[in-house]
Amino acid sequence: ENSLQKASTGSSVNQTGIFVSPYALNLSSFTKLIKRLQEKHPEFSREEIVDAVQEVRKINKGVLSGLAISSIEEKASAVL
Repeated sequence: ENSLQKASTGSSVNQTGIFVSPYALNLSSFTKLIKRLQEKHPEFSREEIVDAVQEVRKINKGVLSGLAISSIEEKASAVL
């Protein structure tokens, strides 16, 4: 309970009770996404993969929220 209160600082819980991060993609999801892209594209460096994800964000009006991780992965793969 305490950790939830600390984690929810600057964010909110929506009406369905789902935690909403103030960031478009939380760190855990971002780490998983980068790992999946690294496995899929071992020929690219981590930096190149992060740049591709940032490009997807730029293309999507500066946000990643609302996109499924699989969709972000597909779009980043296309950028790579």
